[in-house]
Amino acid sequence: MPLVIPSTPDPLGFRRVRDAYDTVAMDYATHLPDTRAEAPLDLAMIDAFAAAVPSGDGARVLDAGCGAGRMSRHLAERGCLIEGVDLSPGMVAMARRDHPDLVFTVGSLTDLPYADDQFAGVLLWYSIIHTPPAGLARIFAEVSRVLRPGGRVLVGFQAGEGTRDLSTSYRRFGHEIQLERHLHLTDQIAAELEAAGLREVCRLVRRPQGGERDDQAVLLAEATP
Repeated sequence: MPLVIPSTPDPLGFRRVRDAYDTVAMDYATHLPDTRAEAPLDLAMIDAFAAAVPSGDGARVLDAGCGAGRMSRHLAERGCLIEGVDLSPGMVAMARRDHPDLVFTVGSLTDLPYADDQFAGVLLWYSIIHTPPAGLARIFAEVSRVLRPGGRVLVGFQAGEGTRDLSTSYRRFGHEIQLERHLHLTDQIAAELEAAGLREVCRLVRRPQGGERDDQAVLLAEATP
């Protein structure tokens, strides 16, 4: 009788997310090399975040869920001492290839590979969209842990309720993957941040533009002492 080895539990589906992005990493880096896909209002929030991050000796900023590194580059060009972390080794490989002067690490948002109080800012730019609501508290707890008191966090996501199937979007590039994204209510994200000791400073919620299907939201929060 063959030996059956049970698979490791993956209740939040992160293994599927990692595998999907490993598969599409090269095409993703090719088609989204920089910030030209971002709306001006979104970039204004990112620039406000970069300006609000406490400066000082060794004031590092973490691009959490950095993908192929395009937002890391944008923040570096605005004077941030940036590092990136992403679940997908394939995406990190693209980030290292395209931005060899920056530091990128493979790691999970639910278990960030950094000590406490390491960063003056954390960017979660559409990094929570593949996480169901049940997994958000752990992510924000980790963000709070690695942030210095007074540090800032910026979270970008699609606002609303439900899920969207993204597999068809990648099929046109020849990829057969399983990938969905979760919409989150803006007030719920604010409440999750508050529960993790991250006080909301401001928010932007805008209507869909171009090919977008859903409202887009950006929340800026501060780590309370």
